[in-house]
Amino acid sequence: MKHVHLYLAGAALALTSAFALAQDAPESLLPPGFDKPARPAAAAPPRAAAPAAAANPAATPVIQQIPSGLAARSGPVALPSGLPSLEALEAMSPDELDSVLGLKPKDDIPPAARHAMLRVGVIDEGEGGLPWWGLRKQNPDLVRTLLEGDSGHFVSRWGHILVRRALASRLDAPAGMEPADFAAMRAALLVRMGEGSAARALVQDVDTANFSPALTQSALDSYVATSDFTGICPVIALQGTAKKDKPWQVLQAVCDAFSGEDSRSMASLDRLFYYGAMSRIDMLLAQKYAGAAGKARRAVKIEWDGVKDMTPWRYAMTLAVGLQPPAALMKDAAPTYSYMAATAPMLSLDGRASAADVAAGRGLLSSTALVDLYGQVYDEDADNSEWATRAARLRDAYVAQDPADRLAAMREIWGDAADPLRLHSRQVLTAYCAARFPVDKAYADDAPDLISSMLTAGLDANAARWAPVLEKGSAGWALLAVGTPGGAAVDTGAIDEFHDGDQSTDSRRSQFLVAALAGLGRLPLNNANDLAGKYGFRLDYATRWSKAIDLAAQYRNPALVALLAGLGMQGDGWDKMTARNLYHIVAALSRAGLSAEARMIAAEAVARG
Repeated sequence: MKHVHLYLAGAALALTSAFALAQDAPESLLPPGFDKPARPAAAAPPRAAAPAAAANPAATPVIQQIPSGLAARSGPVALPSGLPSLEALEAMSPDELDSVLGLKPKDDIPPAARHAMLRVGVIDEGEGGLPWWGLRKQNPDLVRTLLEGDSGHFVSRWGHILVRRALASRLDAPAGMEPADFAAMRAALLVRMGEGSAARALVQDVDTANFSPALTQSALDSYVATSDFTGICPVIALQGTAKKDKPWQVLQAVCDAFSGEDSRSMASLDRLFYYGAMSRIDMLLAQKYAGAAGKARRAVKIEWDGVKDMTPWRYAMTLAVGLQPPAALMKDAAPTYSYMAATAPMLSLDGRASAADVAAGRGLLSSTALVDLYGQVYDEDADNSEWATRAARLRDAYVAQDPADRLAAMREIWGDAADPLRLHSRQVLTAYCAARFPVDKAYADDAPDLISSMLTAGLDANAARWAPVLEKGSAGWALLAVGTPGGAAVDTGAIDEFHDGDQSTDSRRSQFLVAALAGLGRLPLNNANDLAGKYGFRLDYATRWSKAIDLAAQYRNPALVALLAGLGMQGDGWDKMTARNLYHIVAALSRAGLSAEARMIAAEAVARG
């Protein structure tokens, strides 16, 4: 019995332990049914045995019958006519090979970026250019005569500025004239004027693929005028066969160096040197220029011994390689080289300032450009050179406390009147100094020089402030009578007073004053003719040129009037200008809507005549 109780107690303990373990087990979080084991998959029914595959027959090749008409033919292969031999082809450069095989590109600009041949130019009418229609309906022979017959040297600085503006405007070519040739003639005249940068910009407005032989030559001249010999390389790439002369071949060799073919470039230059394509000094300069681009590292020594003259090519190449031309060769050089030097960035500041004494008086540099140039000289030139001293005096002319000191600084800058062109260039430099000078009757005797300086920059409103302190008939009064806008009719008695004090040769300034006042409509024509007879000249004499410019003014055609005015202003000094021509120029410009230019030319004539 005792054993039974022990057995039952052990069983109860086992059940109790099992129950306790069951209570401690974790509870399943799965939804009902997910904790049950998966049902066993049904066994797949047995497949019937597949019959044995029959043996495949051997593959046979498919042979397509060749049509009888395309059967191979025996015999020599026909080559294009004129094809060089294999040896000649192997010796050709890539450009020559492309040309022979017809692979040479005809354009170097994507279609979407190409320029139209309409309204070729640099400045649009909205940017200050002249109307595009000005020459479209003109006789092409007349336009050709105006452009090719103009020397590019004008007596008037403002006349130069006017003609440059006309040539750089976006203009349609005359009917019957090729637009490329029209652009070429305009660029050629700009080069003759010394405006190489404007000519280059005009040429670049025409796609190289549209160049004519004349435009190719004008492009070459414009790049030479700016010492930019690599600028012509895109033209040579597409128009390489347009010219065959020796300088063109030299440029082709130079461009090879800048396209990575320095060995071929040097070999070509050596060959051209050997056969005397150009003078020794020109070939040495070309070799030095090309050597700067390649890896040949050839040292070229420039020797000027035996060189007796200077040419535009030689001068431009000298500047391009970073050298200074010998002073002996530049002593009596033409003004053209000063025009090139004034805007050459590779030239020293002193060299550019020296050239500006000529270029500014001709109209190539504005007063703002001159002040910028002398500002650089003031900042960088520590050698107390002539130009650094002048830059310091220019600063005094702006900021000196005492007006007398400012005037003294300006007079020191102007110098004497021994060189009229240099004096006028210096007046351009001080235009804004003069405009800042206080109006005071104590300085009335200095007013003519101050007013003349102001008007070089077109500061007519500043100049007009001096009117209350000037006496009628004085030199300052005469400048304001023609140089300021809205002038009233002028009394002939005041003109006689001006004539009495006129010290110019043959009373030229008095003649110019009468002609300018008549052209501006500030002096009745009958009174002008009476004064002209008294002063020894005529206004009523007509020429073919005067009839043409009067007719152009009648039709309000500013572009044609500007070109005709340029033709009538040719010369190296105001002694080459006649009062009659000045009258027609001023009157035509006024009627054609260019009254500001008319007044500035008139004032310049009275001041410099």
